[in-house]
Amino acid sequence: MPDRFSSNIPSLTSPATHGFVVTPSDTLDLSEATRAIYVGSGGALALRLLSGQTITFAGLAAGSILPVRADRILATGTTAGSLVGLV
Repeated sequence: MPDRFSSNIPSLTSPATHGFVVTPSDTLDLSEATRAIYVGSGGALALRLLSGQTITFAGLAAGSILPVRADRILATGTTAGSLVGLV
């Protein structure tokens, strides 16, 4: 299948080209840093940003896409589910 955008340089503002299932963990980092996180079922999402800061987003709606660069999704404080890391 042709890709009309194959010669474009990817950036943080371009669409994601890869995704992976996220399993929250208080001790394990994600397989790679995200550019965004898809929230399949709503709730709170506790995460560590690339800066090292830990924050919690409360009241996220199902189907939300959170544009954050995170390297860990914490189990403690996370009630949202069906999470997908986008890169």
